[in-house]
Amino acid sequence: MSTSNYKGIDYYFIDDMLTDEEKAIRDTVRDFTANEILPVIEKYNQDMKFPFQIIPKMAELGVFGPTLPVEYGGMGINNIAYGLIMQELERGDSGVRSFASVQSALVMYPIFTFGSEEQKKFWLPKLASAEKIGCFGLTEPDFGSNPGSMITRAEKVDGGYLINGAKMWITNGTIADVAVVWAKLDGKVRGFLVEKGTKGFTAPETKGKLSLRASVTSELVFEDCLIPEANLLPKSGGLKSPLMCLTQARYGIAWGVVGLAMACYDTALDYSKSRIQFGKPIAGFQITQEKLAYMVTEITKAQLLNYRLAQLKDNGKMRPQQVSLAKRNNCEIAKIIAGMAREMLGANGILDEYPVMRHMNNIESVKTYEGTHEMHTLILGEDVTGLPAFE
Repeated sequence: MSTSNYKGIDYYFIDDMLTDEEKAIRDTVRDFTANEILPVIEKYNQDMKFPFQIIPKMAELGVFGPTLPVEYGGMGINNIAYGLIMQELERGDSGVRSFASVQSALVMYPIFTFGSEEQKKFWLPKLASAEKIGCFGLTEPDFGSNPGSMITRAEKVDGGYLINGAKMWITNGTIADVAVVWAKLDGKVRGFLVEKGTKGFTAPETKGKLSLRASVTSELVFEDCLIPEANLLPKSGGLKSPLMCLTQARYGIAWGVVGLAMACYDTALDYSKSRIQFGKPIAGFQITQEKLAYMVTEITKAQLLNYRLAQLKDNGKMRPQQVSLAKRNNCEIAKIIAGMAREMLGANGILDEYPVMRHMNNIESVKTYEGTHEMHTLILGEDVTGLPAFE
């Protein structure tokens, strides 16, 4: 896929609706992806390593917590610009976007929303500058789609809280300086800040992944882990608190996977124009054109969904169910588009010379995490019928 001359896909002239600032932010991250991510990401993906050298550069761009107020290290940008950042990062790789999503939506957001003023002033600027890295611990080995049944417990003791339990599938867990951990305290879900090096806290890395290989995925284990009383997020309370965080993350994913789909479409379009079979480019055959027409249609629909969702979010009108609709739809079409692009490239589609197979593998994880396709289907189903089908 070309990097320097990539123009994006804008079939309905959505750029005309963007402000100069939104376009400038998008283009800055687009250039960063072209210059810093795409030249190295295939090797890091093969080696199952994250390209740590890009983290300070990402912080300089302001992609960590950019919607937060400037006083806490953010840029105070709107949610359209934030979404465009996620879109351009995931055009590079889902693991890179995941890193930014976790830092922003799952670590900085809960500290900003549920933390004390002292916690906010200490942690948020450090997380924004990437001086500190964070992770988010909700999912457990036995409880993914049903987080309310978590078995991780916190007990009030002299000197603070004693945490016991385990979390699974945690992005950045092994490298994080602080974990936002959700545990039941007296039967109620509360948020806690667990710092790296705390006795009884370990974060072994998960090996053997065939998806999100250029991302650090970990388990978090708590064995009589004693944390100070000041590390409780005082405004957290009930399952609603971590679910509010997931809504923020799902919003970023809805935008991010459109970048993934755009990368696959762009690659397939370029390839089909230059690949000659039976005396002409395969782009000239009807079946190929049908696939490209599907791709550009679904990408355009997803872009419009995201733009309207961002407007609702900025106006304080966004509902979690609307985020579920966008996350569900956009992940589904991204998966289909990645598969189509792989087919269009034929045998070349499995080579790391092209990004398609990497994106194809990554979307399997992205479609699953932060709520599976099935769970978002049921969230929408309950919303339109008033009848919960979870139990």
